[in-house]
Amino acid sequence: MNKVRIVIATIKSWNIFQALSFKEKHRGKYEVEILTRKEDLNFEYINKYSPDYIFFTHWSWIIPEKIFENFECVVFHMTDLPYGRGGSPLQNLILRKIYTTKISAIRVEKGLDAGKIYLKKDLYIGLGSAEEIFIEASKVTFKMIGNIVEQKLVPQNQQGDAVYFKRRNPEESDISLAELNNMDDTYDFIRMLDGEGYPKAFLKMGKFKLTFSDVHKKGDKLSGRFEIENE
Repeated sequence: MNKVRIVIATIKSWNIFQALSFKEKHRGKYEVEILTRKEDLNFEYINKYSPDYIFFTHWSWIIPEKIFENFECVVFHMTDLPYGRGGSPLQNLILRKIYTTKISAIRVEKGLDAGKIYLKKDLYIGLGSAEEIFIEASKVTFKMIGNIVEQKLVPQNQQGDAVYFKRRNPEESDISLAELNNMDDTYDFIRMLDGEGYPKAFLKMGKFKLTFSDVHKKGDKLSGRFEIENE
């Protein structure tokens, strides 16, 4: 019996760790290739390997149309689709005080996060830094990969009206520009930007820039880490 062939395209340290663990755990059952660079995802290589599935657990580049039109490509999005299509889902959810969300596994299609849905799983984002949330989300995502493959899930159309999120830019990490009305707002703002590769919350003071991370609630106060650098 032929093994199921899987490609996992991913970046970020926590996803790569989970991908390697998944590959080792299922060594006797699946053939797994892990791609971590943009140039690795090319049609010639994919066509030669001929995978049954390509899973994108976190990918910062456009997926070539030739690939998703010829292979079963699945991407994971941190909202209860069709709510929250678009960029920066974690930050946009937290800013809206939405702390219980879903991870949606969807087929890659031309529309923005508009593909058919394989399944959804719950994720709580009410506490912890962005990085801590992404680590937990990665664990959930790789369990979902197992569900999709083992159960041979057939994706279904999205139901409901689409709501779109706008991708955030680094300038929006400026605390002085944010609408922060209380300690909870400030806590959320700092933690939602505290992750590998993300522009941390900051304040400008003259020729200096202060960046904030590792925020925690302590009664009616916040504690954490700050760094000062020259602008």
